[in-house]
Amino acid sequence: MNNERILIAGAGPVGLVAAAHLAHGGVPVTVFEQGSGLSEESRASTFHPPTLDMLDALGAAEPLLAQGLKAPAFQYRSKKHGLLAEFDFSAIADATQHPYRVQCEQSKLTRILYDRMRGHPNFDLQFDSAVAGVEQTASGVAVTVERNGHTERHAGRYLIGADGASSTVRRSLGIEFEGFTWPDRLLVVSTPFDFHSVIPGLTAVNYVADPERWYFLLQIPGLWRVMFLVNEDASDERIQTREFAQSLMAGVVPGISNYDIDHITLYKVHQRVAKTFKLGRAFLAGDAAHINNPLGGMGMNGGIHDAVNLASRLVSVWRGDAPESELDRFDKQRRLVTLEYIQKSTIT
Repeated sequence: MNNERILIAGAGPVGLVAAAHLAHGGVPVTVFEQGSGLSEESRASTFHPPTLDMLDALGAAEPLLAQGLKAPAFQYRSKKHGLLAEFDFSAIADATQHPYRVQCEQSKLTRILYDRMRGHPNFDLQFDSAVAGVEQTASGVAVTVERNGHTERHAGRYLIGADGASSTVRRSLGIEFEGFTWPDRLLVVSTPFDFHSVIPGLTAVNYVADPERWYFLLQIPGLWRVMFLVNEDASDERIQTREFAQSLMAGVVPGISNYDIDHITLYKVHQRVAKTFKLGRAFLAGDAAHINNPLGGMGMNGGIHDAVNLASRLVSVWRGDAPESELDRFDKQRRLVTLEYIQKSTIT
């Protein structure tokens, strides 16, 4: 087995952004995805301006915008007083090529990247392939992959664990996932109801304050996602019932109830950061390295930034343009950003 490749565990947004960047940089990469296809889960759905700049370099920003919804501003509101403040992204047009957010499910991005990379000589994506273990030597890494009831061993020069919050790569490496889990939960209810028709001046992104229960209104193509803080002493099963979701939705606009509900998603709120993002020739990125309050899409966007930062360094080292010590800077830089910015902003 040719070990002159970089191996990636996980074909979510982080894994595929890293793979695309590496392949375009001339580095052969193999991605192992435990699912039989790309995930269709409706999870993160906000792409920030600097993230769009990064995706543009991969040719993915324009098709993402074509499938998504451009949000040039966002609002802070009060349930009682209405609009409190509006922030227009045009104010940062001198700092980004994309002075807006794009509202679009992350599953759209993974399909865009896969369609663009399929057939590329440096890109290989293997489905039904769950990474179950990791071994390292001074010159490379090897992963144990479970595929269709069989166990395989694949070797590479480096490994990126982009396999989510329950990362097998992180566990195999014995890296601590420091932090805590909040007792509160977040419930996201998706509905095709048109909130523009009943709330004048509404933007696509709105944070609504209320002393009883704050909520968040986010528009994506064809749907609104309404996120509520849930601190009731109720089971996860009870919270995810349509009856419970309708009781929360009834408080959004007085006099309107019985919404059409497309789907319901419950999030447990974690604040955790891996003790290191690099161990030997293995790296952690995205949810495998850090998880936080999902409000604002900081997790996915931060993970994509991880992927670009790491892939850029790996390309330089692979080509011989930088020493191997350059890779240590990924851990120092991205872990510091996670602790000092992402975690602080999502914990408040």
